[in-house]
Amino acid sequence: MPATDRALDIALAAARAASGLKAQEIIALDVSERLVLTDVFLIASATNERQVSAIVDAVEEALHKQGVKAIRREGVREAHWVLLDFGDVVVHVQHADDRVYYALERLWSDCPVIELPEDARGGDGQADA
Repeated sequence: MPATDRALDIALAAARAASGLKAQEIIALDVSERLVLTDVFLIASATNERQVSAIVDAVEEALHKQGVKAIRREGVREAHWVLLDFGDVVVHVQHADDRVYYALERLWSDCPVIELPEDARGGDGQADA
């Protein structure tokens, strides 16, 4: 069963919020067939810790406006890899170096990529995603 419409709406709002703060390489993966606990992984990169923190704040604010609150937050203090668990959607905001090292896209490469509109893809080559 593919990701729910609600999960897709949450992921899109989060992606747009991240893109608005110049997040890079934003992708959404439909992990609903592989995981019971969530439907979508949204992954975004930032160039430094300050930008990671700003993107995290923007995502939380945008989703709060939709009545969606994070169930769990991890890595906020270090701001290298922040995980925001919204239930249906898990948002990963990673420092660009950590993203390359951990390669979540490779680990979840058997999951379908969710096509995001241009205003939600961020920078650096997302047109190819």
